[in-house]
Formats: sequence, structure tokens, C-alpha cells
Amino acid sequence: MKNIDEKEAERHKAKMVKRKAVQDAEVAGKTVEKGLLIVNTGPGKGKSTAAFGLALRMLGHGRRVGVVQFIKGAWHTGEKDAFAAFGDKLVWHTMGEGFTWETQDIERDVAAAAAAWGKAVELMTDPTISLVVLDELNIALRYDYLDLDKVVSTLRGRREGLHVVVTGRNAKQSLIDAADLVTEMGAVKHHFSAGVKAQQGIEF
Repeated sequence: MKNIDEKEAERHKAKMVKRKAVQDAEVAGKTVEKGLLIVNTGPGKGKSTAAFGLALRMLGHGRRVGVVQFIKGAWHTGEKDAFAAFGDKLVWHTMGEGFTWETQDIERDVAAAAAAWGKAVELMTDPTISLVVLDELNIALRYDYLDLDKVVSTLRGRREGLHVVVTGRNAKQSLIDAADLVTEMGAVKHHFSAGVKAQQGIEF
């Protein structure tokens, strides 16, 4: 353990007092409360994981959450099983049929995306739901399975107070422009490149 002398401790305390004053003033200046449109994108891992972390936080406050999965229908995931413990506090719809290179059927993919979007709109109009996770919606938009302008317009016009999280790589610029919070996950290092397969509890 580092030895800290009295003068160093006093300097640190004085620095933290000033920092706290700045932080307190900044927090006090934030008075707006609103439903947020959040986009998790980028080439790195963790976009859906972060969204489900928010879902868990919302559930912890006793709020209802809706989830629509646009692409990952072929995967059985641990988070779906875990969230089942919350009963009707969480509404989960797996609407995708796998990644487009797996289905190899554009008509089927477009139809699945349309059905998923219809379910998403239904959840967004439910006044008992506080957060809607649209998992891999960005992928459906990237491949033009859905009308981008209509999707963005609907997200912009969502009911007051509703939080929506959109995940997936290659978020479209108009969606980024509409969002309140955009996080890009960077790919600094990934175990797949070292030959490590998708593992239970990590990838699904």
C-alpha cells in the first residue's frame, strides 16, 4: 500500500472538494426528464449486452420492458431464460430467423423484419412499458428490409417518456441524428480472431 503523507492527503482533499463543487453544479443544471432514443452500434462486441443491462436496470425499478429481436431468432440465449424470471414484467418477442447469410431468402427476411417491426410498434404504444429494446434493428435497416424513413419517423414520434434502445452494427446516419445517445463499440481485440468459438454465457 502506498504511503501518503499529510500534505499529499490535504492536497488531494482540496482537489476533490473543487471537483465535487463542479460536478454538483453540473448535475444541478440538468433538469430535463424525457424518454431517450439510444443507439448501440459499432464493430465491437457488447451492443446487445449493454441493452439488456439497461433492461435489467429498468426491471429492478419495477418497470415493464419489451424486447423484439430482429435477427437472432435461430439462437437460444441465456438472457431470455434469465429474464423469464420477471414474468409479465418483461415481454419478449424473437422474430428473426437468423442472419441473412443463413436464411439466404430475401423475401423471408423482409417478411420477418416487417413482422418484427409491427410487434415493435405495438410495444411502443403500450403505456405500461417503459423501455423497448429493438435488438439488431440496425441490421434490418442496413439490408433495407424496412423503410428507414418510416422507422426513424416512428421512433421520433414515440410516446412521451418511452425509452428505446436500438442495437446492431452500421447504424444509419438518420437514426444517429434522431438519437439522444449513441455509443459506438470499438473492436480493439476479439477472441474470435484467435479461433475461439461462440460460448455459452458469453455470446449467447
